[in-house]
Amino acid sequence: MLGPRLPLYGARTAYGGQVDHSPLYLAAIASAAVPGLDPVTVEALPSLPHDRFDVAFVRDTEHRRWVVRAPRTETAAAEFEASLALLTFLGRRFSVAVPVPKGFLDLKGGGRAAVYPYLPGDPIDFAGLPDQLGLSSEIGRMIAAVHNLDPRYLDDVELPTYSADEYRARRLAELDRAAATGRVTVALLSRWERALEDVSLWRFAPTPVHGQLTGDHVLVVFDGEEAATGRVRGLVSWEDTKVADPADDFAALVEHASPEAVDRVMEAYVHARVERPDPHLLVRARLVSELGMLREMMDALARKDAPALEELTARLLALDERLHSMEESSDDYQRLSLTPVSGRAAPTPPPATVEEDRDPGFLTVPDHRPGRADTVEIKLPKRH
Repeated sequence: MLGPRLPLYGARTAYGGQVDHSPLYLAAIASAAVPGLDPVTVEALPSLPHDRFDVAFVRDTEHRRWVVRAPRTETAAAEFEASLALLTFLGRRFSVAVPVPKGFLDLKGGGRAAVYPYLPGDPIDFAGLPDQLGLSSEIGRMIAAVHNLDPRYLDDVELPTYSADEYRARRLAELDRAAATGRVTVALLSRWERALEDVSLWRFAPTPVHGQLTGDHVLVVFDGEEAATGRVRGLVSWEDTKVADPADDFAALVEHASPEAVDRVMEAYVHARVERPDPHLLVRARLVSELGMLREMMDALARKDAPALEELTARLLALDERLHSMEESSDDYQRLSLTPVSGRAAPTPPPATVEEDRDPGFLTVPDHRPGRADTVEIKLPKRH
């Protein structure tokens, strides 16, 4: 049987920087963490500089598939530990699969790795989200299920909690730090400052939010060849969950999906929400998606990642030029506006429809991205 004491490559002790775990080491973790798990193959995802976890897929002698997830930094390890109680809670109550670990192993540099059962399903690209009912509606209902969680039931989980004013203040502080770098244009800083100082835009009821809701973290299966036949089976990467602005979970959608697809998501979301969403949710989501570049830029500065820093600076300049070149009467300008529309109401829910109940058959699944894996064959010892 594989042992857990296989070498690391690129390791720095006590998280003195990024720690890269080799595929064989991740397979050994799986074997040591879950009794009866004898690895046959391991597929490790290539590590990118900004990745917080190393991830590998393991197949065992009983043809079961597992996912190993090991933190690469001290911060990632702390965030993972904080999310464990939440994942246990959600594993019993949430409507789609969440990554509830089946085993752990302490890591030499600190923190611990986790092993999860694998769920068939693929992450999606929000840019290809269909603008009709089906998958878009499923995503809307899934987001509503997150936001409908009662914060009172999550008291034991001790999620970070922010009022609307506190969250607006956090965003302003992030903007001030980014402005001090000198890498953000005056026009963009003014655009974001106006939106952050408009208190009418920030009247929302704080809700539990996933916090990293991108297409990479939504697992979907398809009943046919059409994209609209997709069904959401899992939601992963819960380390940034908090009680805060529901707009956070729409940021990636408004950035990548078509306006028509966003409308379909919102229709299902509004219909499934326990409380009516505030009228400026999508305006704040646009703001959050833009401010996300500032957070990425500050992270790149902290790790001295010059290529990523230059790429983000270029993206900010491209956004500035795009906004500057738009006619104020154009549809794109109106869609990208961060100015609240007076008297604007939240979308009206569609008429209720009776849908055939389906057995969800949900299992647990961790974070993964297909198509980027390197395969390593593991030779098992002879059985006596």
